[in-house]
Amino acid sequence: MSAVLSIGSKFPEFKKKAVVSIEKGKEFGEVSLEQSTSAGKWTVLFWWPKDFTFVCPTEIAEFNKKYNDFQDRDANLIGASTDSEFVHLAWRNNHDDLRNLRLPMLADTSKSLAEELGILSEEEKVAYRATFIIDPQGITRWVSVYDLSVGRNVNEVLRVLDALQTDELCPCNWKGGEETLTQQLAK
Repeated sequence: MSAVLSIGSKFPEFKKKAVVSIEKGKEFGEVSLEQSTSAGKWTVLFWWPKDFTFVCPTEIAEFNKKYNDFQDRDANLIGASTDSEFVHLAWRNNHDDLRNLRLPMLADTSKSLAEELGILSEEEKVAYRATFIIDPQGITRWVSVYDLSVGRNVNEVLRVLDALQTDELCPCNWKGGEETLTQQLAK
Protein backbone atom coordinates (compact mmCIF):
# COMPACT_ATOMS: atom_id res chain seq x y z
CA MET A 1 0.00 0.00 0.00
CA SER A 2 1.27 3.46 -0.80
CA ALA A 3 1.39 6.14 1.89
CA VAL A 4 -1.75 8.13 2.60
CA LEU A 5 -1.73 11.54 0.93
CA SER A 6 -0.46 14.00 3.49
CA ILE A 7 -1.42 17.45 4.67
CA GLY A 8 0.07 20.20 2.53
CA SER A 9 0.08 18.01 -0.58
CA LYS A 10 -1.64 19.08 -3.76
CA PHE A 11 -4.77 16.95 -4.00
CA PRO A 12 -4.84 14.93 -7.25
CA GLU A 13 -7.07 16.30 -9.97
CA PHE A 14 -9.93 13.91 -10.70
CA LYS A 15 -13.00 13.66 -12.89
CA LYS A 16 -15.21 10.68 -12.10
CA LYS A 17 -18.74 9.48 -12.78
CA ALA A 18 -21.16 9.92 -9.92
CA VAL A 19 -24.77 9.36 -8.98
CA VAL A 20 -26.27 12.81 -8.58
CA SER A 21 -29.99 11.99 -8.54
CA ILE A 22 -32.47 9.13 -8.57
CA GLU A 23 -34.71 10.96 -11.04
CA LYS A 24 -35.08 8.94 -14.24
CA GLY A 25 -32.73 10.25 -16.93
CA LYS A 26 -30.82 12.51 -14.52
CA GLU A 27 -29.11 9.89 -12.37
CA PHE A 28 -25.50 10.35 -13.49
CA GLY A 29 -23.06 13.21 -13.77
CA GLU A 30 -19.37 13.92 -13.51
CA VAL A 31 -17.67 15.22 -10.40
CA SER A 32 -14.26 16.86 -10.34
CA LEU A 33 -12.03 18.74 -7.94
CA GLU A 34 -11.91 21.56 -10.47
CA GLN A 35 -15.64 22.21 -9.93
CA SER A 36 -14.81 23.28 -6.37
CA THR A 37 -11.48 25.00 -6.87
CA SER A 38 -12.61 27.05 -9.88
CA ALA A 39 -15.55 28.29 -7.78
CA GLY A 40 -13.23 29.19 -4.87
CA LYS A 41 -14.80 26.55 -2.64
CA TRP A 42 -13.48 24.04 -0.15
CA THR A 43 -14.03 20.33 -0.82
CA VAL A 44 -14.86 17.66 1.74
CA LEU A 45 -14.38 14.24 0.16
CA PHE A 46 -15.29 11.24 2.29
CA TRP A 47 -14.87 7.58 1.37
CA TRP A 48 -16.64 4.44 2.55
CA PRO A 49 -15.59 0.82 1.88
CA LYS A 50 -18.60 -0.80 0.20
CA ASP A 51 -22.17 -0.12 -0.80
CA PHE A 52 -24.92 -2.34 0.67
CA THR A 53 -23.17 -2.61 4.04
CA PHE A 54 -24.13 -1.61 7.58
CA VAL A 55 -21.91 1.20 8.93
CA CYS A 56 -21.59 3.07 5.63
CA PRO A 57 -25.21 4.25 5.26
CA THR A 58 -25.18 5.64 8.80
CA GLU A 59 -22.27 7.88 7.84
CA ILE A 60 -23.62 8.88 4.43
CA ALA A 61 -27.01 9.73 5.94
CA GLU A 62 -25.35 11.84 8.65
CA PHE A 63 -23.23 13.74 6.13
CA ASN A 64 -26.43 14.34 4.14
CA LYS A 65 -28.23 15.67 7.25
CA LYS A 66 -25.38 18.17 7.63
CA TYR A 67 -25.28 19.02 3.90
CA ASN A 68 -26.49 22.60 4.45
CA ASP A 69 -23.84 23.09 7.16
CA PHE A 70 -21.14 22.27 4.61
CA GLN A 71 -22.78 24.53 2.00
CA ASP A 72 -22.89 27.36 4.56
CA ARG A 73 -19.11 27.00 4.87
CA ASP A 74 -18.57 27.19 1.07
CA ALA A 75 -17.63 23.52 0.98
CA ASN A 76 -18.67 21.01 -1.66
CA LEU A 77 -19.44 17.66 -0.09
CA ILE A 78 -18.64 14.53 -2.09
CA GLY A 79 -19.05 10.90 -1.03
CA ALA A 80 -17.04 8.15 -2.72
CA SER A 81 -16.31 4.46 -2.87
CA THR A 82 -14.79 2.03 -5.35
CA ASP A 83 -18.23 0.69 -6.29
CA SER A 84 -19.69 1.60 -9.69
CA GLU A 85 -22.23 4.32 -10.32
CA PHE A 86 -24.77 1.58 -11.09
CA VAL A 87 -24.26 -0.04 -7.69
CA HIS A 88 -24.51 3.42 -6.05
CA LEU A 89 -27.82 4.03 -7.85
CA ALA A 90 -29.24 0.63 -6.89
CA TRP A 91 -28.26 1.25 -3.26
CA ARG A 92 -29.83 4.71 -3.22
CA ASN A 93 -33.03 3.34 -4.74
CA ASN A 94 -33.17 0.51 -2.18
CA HIS A 95 -32.17 2.26 1.06
CA ASP A 96 -34.59 4.65 2.77
CA ASP A 97 -31.79 6.78 4.28
CA LEU A 98 -30.09 7.30 0.90
CA ARG A 99 -32.97 8.13 -1.44
CA ASN A 100 -32.92 11.87 -0.77
CA LEU A 101 -29.18 12.46 -0.85
CA ARG A 102 -28.09 15.92 -1.91
CA LEU A 103 -24.44 14.97 -2.28
CA PRO A 104 -22.96 13.09 -5.23
CA MET A 105 -21.80 9.49 -4.82
CA LEU A 106 -18.53 9.31 -6.75
CA ALA A 107 -17.67 5.99 -8.42
CA ASP A 108 -13.94 5.21 -8.42
CA THR A 109 -14.38 1.88 -10.20
CA SER A 110 -10.80 1.87 -11.48
CA LYS A 111 -9.65 2.44 -7.88
CA SER A 112 -7.11 4.87 -9.35
CA LEU A 113 -8.00 7.81 -7.10
CA ALA A 114 -8.24 5.67 -3.94
CA GLU A 115 -4.86 4.15 -4.81
CA GLU A 116 -3.28 7.55 -5.44
CA LEU A 117 -4.62 8.72 -2.07
CA GLY A 118 -3.14 5.65 -0.34
CA ILE A 119 -6.45 4.54 1.17
CA LEU A 120 -7.01 1.08 -0.34
CA SER A 121 -7.10 -1.76 2.18
CA GLU A 122 -4.45 -4.41 1.52
CA GLU A 123 -6.73 -7.41 1.64
CA GLU A 124 -9.95 -6.46 -0.12
CA LYS A 125 -8.70 -3.44 -2.08
CA VAL A 126 -11.63 -1.32 -0.89
CA ALA A 127 -11.26 2.21 0.44
CA TYR A 128 -10.81 2.83 4.13
CA ARG A 129 -13.16 5.33 5.79
CA ALA A 130 -11.08 8.32 4.77
CA THR A 131 -12.00 12.00 4.88
CA PHE A 132 -10.09 14.77 3.14
CA ILE A 133 -10.61 18.50 3.53
CA ILE A 134 -9.18 20.34 0.53
CA ASP A 135 -8.86 24.12 0.41
CA PRO A 136 -9.93 26.29 -2.56
CA GLN A 137 -6.36 26.13 -3.95
CA GLY A 138 -6.53 22.31 -4.10
CA ILE A 139 -4.23 21.75 -1.10
CA THR A 140 -4.98 18.93 1.34
CA ARG A 141 -5.54 20.53 4.75
CA TRP A 142 -6.89 17.60 6.81
CA VAL A 143 -6.84 13.83 6.47
CA SER A 144 -8.59 11.32 8.67
CA VAL A 145 -8.54 7.58 8.06
CA TYR A 146 -10.58 5.08 10.07
CA ASP A 147 -10.57 1.30 10.20
CA LEU A 148 -13.23 -0.41 8.10
CA SER A 149 -15.44 -1.20 11.11
CA VAL A 150 -15.57 2.26 12.76
CA GLY A 151 -17.85 5.09 11.68
CA ARG A 152 -16.67 8.68 11.85
CA ASN A 153 -18.04 11.76 13.58
CA VAL A 154 -19.44 14.25 11.05
CA ASN A 155 -19.53 17.02 13.66
CA GLU A 156 -15.76 16.67 14.03
CA VAL A 157 -15.33 17.13 10.28
CA LEU A 158 -17.37 20.36 10.51
CA ARG A 159 -15.38 21.50 13.57
CA VAL A 160 -12.07 21.00 11.75
CA LEU A 161 -13.40 22.76 8.65
CA ASP A 162 -14.45 25.71 10.83
CA ALA A 163 -11.01 25.81 12.45
CA LEU A 164 -9.17 25.65 9.13
CA GLN A 165 -11.31 28.44 7.74
CA THR A 166 -10.37 30.77 10.61
CA ASP A 167 -6.74 30.62 9.44
CA GLU A 168 -5.84 31.12 13.12
CA LEU A 169 -4.54 29.01 15.99
CA CYS A 170 -7.40 26.95 17.45
CA PRO A 171 -6.95 25.16 20.79
CA CYS A 172 -8.02 21.65 21.74
CA ASN A 173 -11.80 21.16 21.62
CA TRP A 174 -12.28 24.57 19.97
CA LYS A 175 -15.67 25.08 18.34
CA GLY A 176 -16.79 27.61 15.74
CA GLY A 177 -17.59 30.99 17.27
CA GLU A 178 -15.22 30.53 20.20
CA GLU A 179 -12.18 32.71 20.64
CA THR A 180 -9.03 31.44 18.95
CA LEU A 181 -5.57 31.50 20.49
CA THR A 182 -4.57 34.07 17.88
CA GLN A 183 -7.28 36.40 19.19
CA GLN A 184 -6.17 35.76 22.80
CA LEU A 185 -2.53 36.52 21.95
CA ALA A 186 -3.52 39.77 20.21
CA LYS A 187 -5.14 41.13 23.38
